Amino acid sequence: MAEGAHGAGLDDVLVIGTGQAAFQVAASLREKGFAGRIRLVGDEAGLPYQRPPLSKAYITGKSDRRALDLRSEAFYTQGAIEVIAGQRAVRIDRDRKLVHFANQETLPYGHLVIATGSRNRALRIPGAELDGVMQLRSAADADALRLRLPDLKKLVIVGAGFIGLEVAAVAASKGVHVTVLEATSRPMSRTLSVPMSDFFLAAHQASGVRFAFNAAVTAINGSNGHATSVQTAHGDVFPADLVLIGIGVVANDELAAAAGLAVDNGIVVDEILLTSDPAISAIGDCAAYPQVFAEGTRCRLESVQNAVDQGRCVAARLTGSPHPYTAVPWFWSDQGPLKLQIAGMPAPHDSWVVRGDPSSNAFSVFCFRGGKLAGVESVNKAGDHMVARRLLASAAPLTPTEAADAGFDLKARASAAMGAT
Repeated sequence: MAEGAHGAGLDDVLVIGTGQAAFQVAASLREKGFAGRIRLVGDEAGLPYQRPPLSKAYITGKSDRRALDLRSEAFYTQGAIEVIAGQRAVRIDRDRKLVHFANQETLPYGHLVIATGSRNRALRIPGAELDGVMQLRSAADADALRLRLPDLKKLVIVGAGFIGLEVAAVAASKGVHVTVLEATSRPMSRTLSVPMSDFFLAAHQASGVRFAFNAAVTAINGSNGHATSVQTAHGDVFPADLVLIGIGVVANDELAAAAGLAVDNGIVVDEILLTSDPAISAIGDCAAYPQVFAEGTRCRLESVQNAVDQGRCVAARLTGSPHPYTAVPWFWSDQGPLKLQIAGMPAPHDSWVVRGDPSSNAFSVFCFRGGKLAGVESVNKAGDHMVARRLLASAAPLTPTEAADAGFDLKARASAAMGAT
């Protein structure tokens, strides 16, 4: 493997991006004793910040912008980590190991880490450009939504995914009339099992949120340049003061593709998160990697856990301790009083069992694929979530009958399996 892939002789790491993954690889490099130069360059202003609170506490005003920062400015100064904000990378010159930026500047690299993340998928329909049509991805997006929320009367959310439902819960708690339009037949259908999806649907409906399923949005109507309603293919019209689009994200992989790196719904990397160029790694939302918990299928995950663990994995390789990326994936979503936690890769699955009582608002769904535990969805059951991560990490054998039995000791099974490995 070429010099730089395992850190041999490496004295300069350049990271494109200033999100969670970019921050983590820089912090972990310093933790592991890397003494070379580290630069993080991103197109957003300010220090690296966390995104999960944007759709929850931040838009309610319960936290301020400074609380979003992953670390204070002193952390970067003391760690000799250079943060170059507000600069957009436009080209990678792999032959000369240079990155070109929109301001005409160039930066060299010994090893390049692409952590460009993802962007919201655009809804390309008439009226999408109207004032009052928003997306939620950045702190600036959240600031705009936060300003409008106190006076909001009618909110239409296009897309019943995590972000849309998190905002729906916040808005409904403020007395806003919320309607969620979803193109599929149920909420969070690409992620959740039927029983968990049905549970969240009922919970949101009980809080006053209205839903329309199999609803393909065809136009956003407006008056005087401002959105006033959303129209579907069925001819239904839903009045709105504000329209929030939440129909998924797209990997920011164009920079890599233009540089001749392989892309396939993200930047293609191997089991140690290297691209086809041994001087370039890719991590976080933009990286498509072989997922061991999905039978080696190449996946692209959008989660804090994935960003953090991939950053650590690359830092370990660049400081001389390479190992495959095999971390158990996990996710969470706070929707009102309900905390959803997912361990593993539940979808797709061919069977599932419920552990606990959904009427108590605290239960789990254990999903199986080919007779093996594929993932566990838990709501307000942190203990189930933690033991699920241990079960998956240890590949502990578990049958659906055992999972459904409230008296079966999951912790003992996980401990026994981990002790045997």
